[in-house]
Amino acid sequence: MYAERTGRLPGSVVWTSTPSLLQPGRVLPDGCMDLLWHDGRLLVAGPDTRAFVTGGERSAWAGVRFFPGTAPTLLGVPAPEVLNRRVELADLWPVARVRWLTSRVNAAADPAHGLEEAALRLAADADAPDPLLGEVVNALGAGRPVAATADRLGLGARQLHRRCLAAFGYGPKTLGRVLRLQRALRLARRGVPYAETAARAGYADQAHLARDVRELAGLPLGELLGRR
Repeated sequence: MYAERTGRLPGSVVWTSTPSLLQPGRVLPDGCMDLLWHDGRLLVAGPDTRAFVTGGERSAWAGVRFFPGTAPTLLGVPAPEVLNRRVELADLWPVARVRWLTSRVNAAADPAHGLEEAALRLAADADAPDPLLGEVVNALGAGRPVAATADRLGLGARQLHRRCLAAFGYGPKTLGRVLRLQRALRLARRGVPYAETAARAGYADQAHLARDVRELAGLPLGELLGRR
């Protein structure tokens, strides 16, 4: 069973997951990075450019999903280093710091609460997020073209690409594609017909939507949504 709630750290989501069946799960690209807890260990989920298929196990997971582009500053982990990966925090941080944070999370009433407290502490000790990154996410998430986004922010194309690569793990074109997928899924899950979903989300047509979903999610749209 999966459950999530809005976190106290602005833009974050706190979630828990305990699979009820021994079947692989599927985590779709969303532009975010997560701090994870599993079996008493802490891990970092990097940004994805394709669906991440989880193992078919029933043990519990918890996580804090950070607003796109903010995790590298909070965690001190360059996004490109964890692209399409799930990495033990012990492989990224000094051992003593990992032990200290892990002990605090494990001592909490529940792992999700412990992770949220850890995220708040990390944010308090880190520099403030670059406000430009939020504007990039908002512009591309609304379907604005990459060139128009760069012009609006007063950046050259190469500058925007460098900023996106550092914050998201990939360039603005890939980020726009990922955010467009999430936009389409929100519409389709509300029952909007696929052709209308494609038009409203910014695809050329329904066939374009179908291709993008299969490439990024690894499944046809109907199967992804549980429709046959």
